[in-house]
Amino acid sequence: MPVVDATWTTSPRRRVPRQERSRRRVEGLLDAAARIVVERGVDALTTRDIADAAEAPVASLYQYFNDKEDVLLALAQRDMDEMDAQVAEDLAALRVLSVDTLVRTTMLAFVSVYHRRPAFVEIYLRGRTNQAVHQFGREHNQRVAENLRAFAIDAGLADERLTGKIAHLAVEVGDRIFQLAFAEDDHGDPELIEEGVVLVSSYLDRYATAKGRKGIRQ
Repeated sequence: MPVVDATWTTSPRRRVPRQERSRRRVEGLLDAAARIVVERGVDALTTRDIADAAEAPVASLYQYFNDKEDVLLALAQRDMDEMDAQVAEDLAALRVLSVDTLVRTTMLAFVSVYHRRPAFVEIYLRGRTNQAVHQFGREHNQRVAENLRAFAIDAGLADERLTGKIAHLAVEVGDRIFQLAFAEDDHGDPELIEEGVVLVSSYLDRYATAKGRKGIRQ
């Protein structure tokens, strides 16, 4: 079975701590920022508040982050890495692989991480007015589309009619469905999520092979 690469994202440009003490400090800053985002929203986040919440000097924050946007991107990156790993794990566990199970498993893996990471919902689904977060999302969606397209073709689920542009459109549609489903519901509107899964799956079924429609037992 083809393997989904769990490293799809573009890491923010920032200093990466090498010592354990420094890594703990950065994680503490990120955890503090996540709490503030959940309580007050993305727009209310400031570097001073992050440092205060983490009980750290603001100067220590600037050792690792240039500004608020750097912190937001690091938070988004941390949670997106978890999401990508979840997708890879769930796809590897599938017993029957088809276009429908590929779409459903991928989208529901995203939902499971949104449930675990409320700050990610605020930053990634509700914080797109921030230009840095918006650009991060677009770049990640492009990588997800490229990865899943390659996976589908390698597995024999789809053929070359599934172009990069079509795969990208499907991922962008799925992303917009999540934005709508989580707009006012922290757990996501289950009806919207299910309808979204059916919508994306039905669209991609047009490019499925016979095996991709019937399913391949793993």
